[in-house]
Amino acid sequence: MLSLAVLVSGGGTNLQAIIDAIENKFIKDAKVDLVISSSESAYAIERAKKHGIRTETIVPKSFSSKEDYDKALFECLSKAKPDLIVLAGFLTAIPAKIIAGFRGKIINIHPSLIPSFCGKGYYGIHVHEAALKRGVKITGATVHYVDEDLDTGPIILQKAVEVREEDTPQILQKRVMEEAEHIILPEAINMIAAALKKQEEV
Repeated sequence: MLSLAVLVSGGGTNLQAIIDAIENKFIKDAKVDLVISSSESAYAIERAKKHGIRTETIVPKSFSSKEDYDKALFECLSKAKPDLIVLAGFLTAIPAKIIAGFRGKIINIHPSLIPSFCGKGYYGIHVHEAALKRGVKITGATVHYVDEDLDTGPIILQKAVEVREEDTPQILQKRVMEEAEHIILPEAINMIAAALKKQEEV
């Protein structure tokens, strides 16, 4: 059984997509054991609690230094020992120590077709603003492994979404979430869980 730690910062719609996919048996052999939020006001915390999932809130600004925050996050994850860390709208950079300690065990959902509109400054609504400003006709989402650089790890899955003339950044963001993010993130987790189960059976 793949143990998941999901890291969130906001509303938690991707977290909900994961929970729903586990409960309706689309994701097999995986469970969310921990949700960590970087914000005390994140609605994702309420989503987790409604499903009996343990939560931790580790807020960067409540620490005197980035090093102290990084240490607290690392210690929390090390204690939980998840098989897979899922960044589901997590707006804080992952410390190098965590990437090294959980090499190949961290995935992220990004709201564009990488390598387009990714890297520094491209997060949340900013990605969709940039896509519309550039005039692209197709956008989408990408699930990828996390490495030391922003959005540069190996790609696991991608899904394209049409950009329409009447789109605003908010409308496009919602469509990318519903038509891509909420579909391929559970798919990627299910793939990884199935691969782990296969290895255990060998």
